[in-house]
Amino acid sequence: MRTVEREHYLHLKNAQVIPTTGLRATHDNMKDVLQVKGMMCLYGAAGVGKTLSTNASLRELAPGATVRVQFRSRPAPSDIRTLLFEQLHIDGRLPSLAAERDNLLKKALAEQFRAVVLDEAQWMTTECFEYCRHLWDDDKTDIAIIFVGGGDCYRVLRREPMLSSRVFIWQEMKPLTHDEVVTYIPAYHPVWSNAEPDDITFVDTHAAHGNLRAWAKITAHTLIGLIRAETDVPNRDILQWVFSRLGGSYD
Repeated sequence: MRTVEREHYLHLKNAQVIPTTGLRATHDNMKDVLQVKGMMCLYGAAGVGKTLSTNASLRELAPGATVRVQFRSRPAPSDIRTLLFEQLHIDGRLPSLAAERDNLLKKALAEQFRAVVLDEAQWMTTECFEYCRHLWDDDKTDIAIIFVGGGDCYRVLRREPMLSSRVFIWQEMKPLTHDEVVTYIPAYHPVWSNAEPDDITFVDTHAAHGNLRAWAKITAHTLIGLIRAETDVPNRDILQWVFSRLGGSYD
């Protein structure tokens, strides 16, 4: 499976990375952050394309130099140490003493430049943020740090003055605008390339609301509907059937 395909929600086959305003801003901001080896916070609601934009940008800007750490629940500094140790492929066993682990991590982070991405950063505690600052502040480490998180990420990081004062760029990722939906969704997936513009607007107004993850889900259901209806182009009947699978009320 291609890298880009894996990065789309539901591993949606044939989905494309589209140059939305948010993605272009992410690319430009990350380019500047990497140049100064600074910190960045990319935040926004679920499903608006934060992780996809981050991956697409760093695939071009820092190939082979990106270290990704993702949290599924509230981490402790020891979790960050362990995940970084694994992602950096440091030889040998993880030392039992935190100080020894830190020395190895700093040594690895000094060998070459790294873009360290901390995904779902809204879960991080004050101790975790302080640990990140400790690594970044070290004279020998050669890193930029990119915090990526949900809508609460901005508020959580702003509560940490020692860290937030060091953030070089704050970027809020927003849903697609109406004009972006009309322009980019036909290029996002072949299923929409021949769809009526009114049908694309209908989908966005009633179900997707500019959310890329919602568009991925709707696209996957639409592909199933097209197979069952033995047709190639979605129509209102198929779209209403898709809506019936999403839950909620869609008039």
